[in-house]
Order: sequence, then structure tokens, then C-alpha cells
Amino acid sequence: MKKRLLPLALGGLGIGTTEFVIMGLLSDVAADFNISIPEAGYMISAYALGVVIGAPLLVVASRSFPPKKILWALMVMFTLFNACSAFAPTSMTLLLSRLMAGLPHGAFFGVGSVVASRLAVKGKEAQAISTMFAGLTIANLLTVPLGTYIGHHFSWRYTFGLITVIGLLTLLLIQLWLPALEASKTGNVRSQLSFFKSREAWLILLITAIGTGGLFAWISYIAPLMTEVAGFAPEQVSYILVLAGFGMVVGNFAGGRLADKIEPVKACLVLLLCMAATLLIIYFTSESKVMALLMTFVAGGLSLAIAAPIQILMIKTAKGAEMLGAATTQAAFNIGNALGAFFGGLPIAMGFGYTSPELVGVSMATIGAMIAIVLIKRQRSNRAEKLSPSFQESPV
Repeated sequence: MKKRLLPLALGGLGIGTTEFVIMGLLSDVAADFNISIPEAGYMISAYALGVVIGAPLLVVASRSFPPKKILWALMVMFTLFNACSAFAPTSMTLLLSRLMAGLPHGAFFGVGSVVASRLAVKGKEAQAISTMFAGLTIANLLTVPLGTYIGHHFSWRYTFGLITVIGLLTLLLIQLWLPALEASKTGNVRSQLSFFKSREAWLILLITAIGTGGLFAWISYIAPLMTEVAGFAPEQVSYILVLAGFGMVVGNFAGGRLADKIEPVKACLVLLLCMAATLLIIYFTSESKVMALLMTFVAGGLSLAIAAPIQILMIKTAKGAEMLGAATTQAAFNIGNALGAFFGGLPIAMGFGYTSPELVGVSMATIGAMIAIVLIKRQRSNRAEKLSPSFQESPV
């Protein structure tokens, strides 16, 4: 890993840890504040809401500043509100801290994606972006299980203290190792927001929100799938999640390489089709422990493999508003998280069992692939229009 990309990866590690570790700490938070687990679950929703709100607003507000200063300011906000979470005296204080800590999430990855692509060797932009997302994958492999262990055996507050330390280290490395790139000449707010008039941009956001929702339909209910269907003991689920995290690490780098070898939109199409096929296999084979473990690794890999391709696709599409586009993509990922969990839970509530979310996931991934096909055809049509000369008849 190149030293100048390490601050981005470390920031991704902190962000990934705070986003996912709360899911394993709900019972501890609920017991500490004497609230129900569903009420503690609002801490997850608050963070996701912060991501959706903060991604476009913070990028537009900071458009005239150099990327290094933007990333530093975003990480200050992230570190401060995770520290507030560690010392939160009430559940409402924690809820507000989680909301505020989510604000810089999408903006950091959005600005970081553009910075990584600008620092990359030509033709390896997606691989550079996947280096940034490596922090997010390593979080699921190492710091999320570690933070869950600390929260269970000591205090969930120490877990947020650990995240605060990661934030402080990221600030130091941003200052020391991240190059001082010039501010992007992105124009005024109106020109930035014209990004939302692009049909291609909306197609990419739909691919992200619907297509990736397929994987979230699976992973949101992986615990009962493994215990009730595959027959694993509840205490083994944490190790299975580590396996999924290892898949994410491998898939993240594989997705970056794929997007540099073929067009990013085609990489997204391939990965979404693989996602649909994987979820279908899980539906039919999850009663086998061996297949359950194998497909957990594969599905984990696919869940992050699409991250770099979709980011570089948006950066290339959102000319003049690259940071806003990349940040908005992160908001769409979180919408996909919410949609996948919601729609995946409906058939369970209707009594169709813990394998039924996989069929929802197949449908969402397939719809995402169909939207990618529409985008491919639209891009071909646009290229054909640009290449075809316009002839005018000369007067005789």
C-alpha cells in the first residue's frame, strides 16, 4: 500500500468500525441505558440518516477548499462525535452523537475516492480507490469483532474510545502523508447541483441503492440463517462474520482490478449478476454447513467488490462534480442497506423462513443488473452521437 493512500485507508477503517460495530453492541447499549433492543437499534438508523444527509451537504459546502483540508475537517468531526458517543450520558445523547458521527461518512469516502483517483497511476484509478476501501473491509475482518469483544467483556464505551483513537491517528497521517492537492475547480453551488440533472448519474444511484440492496438482504439476516438453517451454534456466528470479512478484503481488491481491466459499468454488471447467482445458490444450499461457509466467503467478497467500480463509474460520469457524485454514491449505499434489510425482513415476517431474504436479494441484484444494461446502452448511444459527423449539404 502506498504511504500517501494510507491515511484514506485508516479513515475507512475508523468509519467502517463505527458503522458496523454498533450492530453487535445493541444488547450492551440497551442494558446500560435500560431501553429495549429495538430502541437501541435506532442508533443504527441515526448513523445511516447522518450519512444520507451529510454526503451531499458537506461536499457542496466545502467545494472551494483543497481536498486535504476537507478530509482533515471531516475526520475532526468524525473523531469528535465518536468521542461524544463514548461519554454519552443518556440514550438520546448517544442517538444525536451517532447522527452527527454519520454526517462525514459519505463525504469522506466521496472526497477520498477523487483524491485516490488523482494520486493513482493512469489506468489504475479503481485499484487506488479499492486501497481506500481496504480500511472498510479490514474493519469487518478485525476491528468490528475486536470492538464487539471489548464491548461485551468490558464496556461498549471503550469501543467508541478505540474508534476515537483511530480517528486521531488518521488526522495525524492526513497531516503528515497526504499530498496537498489543489482544490477542484467545481464552480458555484448551482453548477454542482446540476449533477442531479444527469440521467446517467441517477441510473448509477439506482444501481447502487437497489442492486447492492440484494447483499444487504442477505447479510442483515445472516445470524438466523446460520443458526436456524445451517445449524451452527450461536457462539460460532462471530467467526462466520470474520469469514465474510475476509471475503470482503479479497473482493474489494478484485473489484478494483476488474474495473481497471474492463469498463466500470461492465464490471458492475458482471458483479451484480454474480451477486444474484450467489444468493440463489445460498437459498438452495444453506442447509449444508460446508456450502454455507463457502458461500458466506463468496457473498462477502461480492458485497465489497462493487465498491470501487461504482465509485470510479460515478467519478467519470459526474464531470465537474466528482466529489459530490462520489459522496452521493455513498448515501445510495446506505439507502441500499436500509432497503435490503427492510424488504428482506418482509418474507420472514410473513412466515417464509430465514432463506427467503435471499430471493429478495436475487430480485434486487437482478434489477440492479438490468439498470446497468440500460446505462450501458445509453453510454453507447451517447458515444455514437459524439462520433457521428454532422453533414450539411452544400448549395450547388
